[in-house]
Amino acid sequence: MVAARPRDLRAQWHEHPAAIDATQWDRLVAGLPGGTPFMRHGFLTAMVDSGSACADTGWQPLFLTVHDHSTGQLVAACATFAKSHSYGEYVFDWAWADAHDRAFKAAGASYFPKLLGAVPFSPVPGPRLLVDPDASSDVQQALRTTLLQAMSQQVERQDWSSAHLLFVSEPEAEAAQAQGWLTRHGVQFHWNNRQGEPYFDHEDFLASLHRDKRKKIHQERRKVREAGVTFEVLEGDQITEADWDFFHRCYTQTYWQHGQRPYLSRAFWQLASQSRPQDWVLFVASRAGERMACALLAVDAELGLAYGRYWGALETVSCLHFEACYYQPMAWCIAKGYRRFEGGAQGEHKLARGLLGTPTQSVHWLAHPGFKQAVADFLHREDHQIQHYIDELDDRKPFKPLDAPG
Repeated sequence: MVAARPRDLRAQWHEHPAAIDATQWDRLVAGLPGGTPFMRHGFLTAMVDSGSACADTGWQPLFLTVHDHSTGQLVAACATFAKSHSYGEYVFDWAWADAHDRAFKAAGASYFPKLLGAVPFSPVPGPRLLVDPDASSDVQQALRTTLLQAMSQQVERQDWSSAHLLFVSEPEAEAAQAQGWLTRHGVQFHWNNRQGEPYFDHEDFLASLHRDKRKKIHQERRKVREAGVTFEVLEGDQITEADWDFFHRCYTQTYWQHGQRPYLSRAFWQLASQSRPQDWVLFVASRAGERMACALLAVDAELGLAYGRYWGALETVSCLHFEACYYQPMAWCIAKGYRRFEGGAQGEHKLARGLLGTPTQSVHWLAHPGFKQAVADFLHREDHQIQHYIDELDDRKPFKPLDAPG
């Protein structure tokens, strides 16, 4: 299609994704790393309709669209939420909120609500500013700028404190920086398949690690086997409602055990799995014929990407978490020829198991000039710490040199 000229564009806010044509929205998402399933219309609608990400939970939907006025075609979009807290984001700004409110309490200003562009309850890196895939790179960047400007204008219009886009792509970060947004860096842990000649199986992968790391993983896996735990892998349509019931039971129990309220309702899993069952893989653990734990992967089969999301257990078994959340998914990814498995936010223990430190970035627009400068100073100091941490992780990679003996 012919890309819209700037004067043809019409930005609009929506309080529910149902107001947006799902086919046109998903056209902007198709083929984007991190887009499936997390930015698809059905996934986001399931978040809202299930009561997981809605006004009652502090996630008021405010979806932004940009249409070509002359054709009615959706050319850009962003899933945003008016947030009354910072739970479920994985980029922590509670200290910012505290500093903001201490500084401006006398004037009656509050950090919350704020405007957030993110995948609710999931730290997956990927697109946040969806743009016309058929447009040139220059036009795509112009469309991102249009979205960013609409977000900052919305913050000013509502007299809110700030706007935030989490775990964005490099082009999105560049567009945001050009508009005066601040960039915050972070680190996640991702496993990557071998380039050129993918790993044959999990043992082939383990052979690439230093001997001490390989020995430790073998010990951990042996503990799970000796405890009598076996695994069943269920893909897509193989996952029944009873399977989802069991998964949700494990998921919620794990949250309650940590003194936290589960973010996602049972209704979410029902709606999300009905929308695109092919996006999910479930690893179910059993002992003595009884199911006792499971872990969930979200997958993009077309791009060969897998995302470790949630897990839970009804019994305690040494090293079961490692087996269910890392070793089983990695072995599955190797067997399927997937190129990357993202293990989620945080967790330096993942490094010894072959998931390497990977930089991430988020961008932030702060309305008050003085507060923006204070945050910018903080981010400058934090960036030095993050870079030192990345260098340290790089020095501690678990892989042996290519020419080293086993």
